Amino acid sequence: MHTAALIAVGVVAALHVAFAVLEGLLFTTPTGLKVFKLSAEDAETCKVFAQNQGLYNLFLAGGLGWSYVVAPELAQQLQLFFLGCVVVAGVVGALTASKGILFVQALPGAIALGLVLAA
Repeated sequence: MHTAALIAVGVVAALHVAFAVLEGLLFTTPTGLKVFKLSAEDAETCKVFAQNQGLYNLFLAGGLGWSYVVAPELAQQLQLFFLGCVVVAGVVGALTASKGILFVQALPGAIALGLVLAA
């Protein structure tokens, strides 16, 4: 179970790096416009907000990555904290922005959280 938890934490961290790239670097590109279903004008208007959100996603990924290099007794606490943040952010995103965030962010976070708790 421990290996599955570590893999799940890594997947969630990788997803958040990808979210950060999409929001921080690709938001106004054709890829970003397609993913976020925005016009070029709308994307340009809210670009700075997306960049800020991307930075927060990078913080989440960094915190999960940090859990791989600390003492084992601290690793689980970091994973629980940052995965909890991922789940809460995903639920809030689903309620306020897009229901799809529930499946892309909150669900993987919740699965990883369950695996960490079970490990």
